[in-house]
Amino acid sequence: MSLRIVFMGTGNLALPSFLALLESPHQIVGLVTQPDRTGRGHHQHVNPLKLAAVERGVTVLQPDSIKTDEAVADLQALNADLFVVAAYGQMLSPAVLAVPPRGTINIHASLLPKYRGATPIHAAILNGDAETGVTIIEIEPKMDAGPMLGRVSTPIDLSETTGQLEQRLAALAVPLTLRVIDEIMAGTVSRELQDPALVTRVRKLSKPDGRITWMQSAEQIARHVRGMQPWPGSFTELHQLDKPPLRLLILAVETVAPDSHEAAAPGAVTSVADHQLVVSCGEGHLKIISLQPDGKRPMTTADFLRGRRVVLGDQFA
Repeated sequence: MSLRIVFMGTGNLALPSFLALLESPHQIVGLVTQPDRTGRGHHQHVNPLKLAAVERGVTVLQPDSIKTDEAVADLQALNADLFVVAAYGQMLSPAVLAVPPRGTINIHASLLPKYRGATPIHAAILNGDAETGVTIIEIEPKMDAGPMLGRVSTPIDLSETTGQLEQRLAALAVPLTLRVIDEIMAGTVSRELQDPALVTRVRKLSKPDGRITWMQSAEQIARHVRGMQPWPGSFTELHQLDKPPLRLLILAVETVAPDSHEAAAPGAVTSVADHQLVVSCGEGHLKIISLQPDGKRPMTTADFLRGRRVVLGDQFA
């Protein structure tokens, strides 16, 4: 026995589970994914889920809005038993949720009820959490509020970026998702209600959120750099006498030993010795390991300093 499944997803979190379901005994009767996007230079972004679906002859739907009558009718025509959602990017209306008789489940990249919302992986790193995980929930109209059907946890490495952690969580989601679907099919799935007292919410990020606030502690900024990769990117501007400000993406940093550098205004350069670049923070200091000047390639700090003279007192802001 198997279920007819419609998968809804777009991002990296969704891909491993979608590929695993294509190889499972279940029948994937449709993929719903975001419309194709055109990037800089009019290059079409490649959607790996769509490519995999087309190769297998799976119907692909890419509505601008999943809430329209036409989109709901298209979903009904697929005659699915269950919808599986992972980082789809659109809210599902009650009319959509009413389509599959076995309900709709969501693969969420946090240990719910912590971090309901669009950016749970970013939040876990930004807040310095020791662990995170994946929770499978039954979707209700209220965001990420449905009963929990399964979860798995994992420690967060102190060097992991959001992108790296997302890849690990995507892999962890695969066996959990397959298990929950089998339990739904067998009628043995257990439902655990979320504790409203433990709910935290996170908002969608935008590019301005990537700006570094040098008044923060060195530890907070280090988490910010990791948390904003690969998107929206952690950035700042270098201000120097008689030069226009230079926008820099900060790709990797290290906190330095306490009291190893003299106190200075937050954002001030306190050392350029040995091709290293140390910056004062609201508390402590950071060493910049790699960066990317606006319009240039990523590079080490040593390479950057060979091409641009930086002196003590130059200011990041």
